[in-house]
Amino acid sequence: MPDLRIQQHFIDSADLHYQVAETLAQPVDAAVQAVLACVTGGGKVLVGGLGPSSALAQYLANLLVGGFERERPGLAAMALSSDAVSATRWADGQALARQVLALGQAGDVLVLISADGAEPALVEAVQAAHDREMSVLALTGHHGGGLARQLRETDVHVCVPHERAARVREVQYLVLHCLCDGMDTQLLGEQEPV
Repeated sequence: MPDLRIQQHFIDSADLHYQVAETLAQPVDAAVQAVLACVTGGGKVLVGGLGPSSALAQYLANLLVGGFERERPGLAAMALSSDAVSATRWADGQALARQVLALGQAGDVLVLISADGAEPALVEAVQAAHDREMSVLALTGHHGGGLARQLRETDVHVCVPHERAARVREVQYLVLHCLCDGMDTQLLGEQEPV
């Protein structure tokens, strides 16, 4: 029985990846263009998430600064802290929003990652980004929640249409790889497949 359950995880994940490939191609391309315009224009990318999504935020910041699959100069990016020390210092989940207000500037991009977009702290961070004249790239699941409702037409929303957080994060992981590969391709040119 456990073997069949494990196999089903692989099948369900592969099935969702296949189902969303065409749907997510355009929003991921828009995300590539937004982040590329930011970093080539002298801006920086601030990345945030809460709980398990904060690990994805750190991962993306690391890929932007350190490189993806090819050598290139580092891109200006940093993961915002969502740890307990920062989160308890300010009331009402203001830790991310305060960091955006302190570090963000016009022309920067705020990337927020969430399995469902329902966290009020992320909604506050979007408002802070808009106050600083920043663009927002939201990677969410389900329908995007309150986070999606705060986005402007100039923002980018990459939404994995699934309710299960584990499946959403699996696709988001691939979206981050597509984002980095798309940027590297535009910055460095096509690379021969290995």
